[in-house]
Amino acid sequence: MNARDETRYKIAADNRKARFHYEILDTFEAGIVLTGTEVKSLRDGKATIGESYAEIDDGELFLVNAYIPEYLQANRFNHEPKRPRKLLLQRKQVAKLSIAIEREGMTIVPLKVYFNERGRAKVEIALAKGKKLHDKREASKERDWKREQGRLLRDKG
Repeated sequence: MNARDETRYKIAADNRKARFHYEILDTFEAGIVLTGTEVKSLRDGKATIGESYAEIDDGELFLVNAYIPEYLQANRFNHEPKRPRKLLLQRKQVAKLSIAIEREGMTIVPLKVYFNERGRAKVEIALAKGKKLHDKREASKERDWKREQGRLLRDKG
């Protein structure tokens, strides 16, 4: 994806720590089944997906533990903030994810929730493998070194 594609949609929630805690192997774009008040709340941009994950139940994919706060103007027609939400993927993709989870012990992590150019809510999910502590330390050292390198080059000239 280039920079022009990034500006075509509005990010509603972002899981920035996912790339630190997990090694991302494959990404998918999934639709999400929402109620009206959830869509309005997502457009406000106050949702969090930092502690959420996706699980396969009876051949269907669900986003679990994602927090979409109640919409304040909705009174009694509001939604439950942490309910499991169905994700829409093709059967072949769900089967591929299911096999990877069962055989290789991987997890499905949401990376971001956004609205595409047609105004539809989408979730970018990733097939990921958890990093070990030493891998996280190595990534942190490398990031700090890149930052320091940029500072040195900028100061020199």
